[in-house]
Amino acid sequence: MAIRQPRYPKEEFARRGDEIYESQVRLQVEKGNHGKIVAIDIETGAFEVADDLLTASKQLTARLPDAQTWFVRIGHPAVDHFGARSLRPKP
Repeated sequence: MAIRQPRYPKEEFARRGDEIYESQVRLQVEKGNHGKIVAIDIETGAFEVADDLLTASKQLTARLPDAQTWFVRIGHPAVDHFGARSLRPKP
């Protein structure tokens, strides 16, 4: 099995992913999918939505084996969170 390599610098990867999400994907997936993961191929704009990152990735690469995948958590500024702050209950 060949290992996929990124074809773009990190900044370009992120710029393309965010641009495609905002201009093509967001309106299609936002309603009813809050908190789910969308995997986007930054070259074609193809995407898959799933409950978790691994499932979204597998679904997209099943369709596009050489996808350059950007992930977004729908309705959140980041895919994952780090630190104990996320464990505290909100008042």
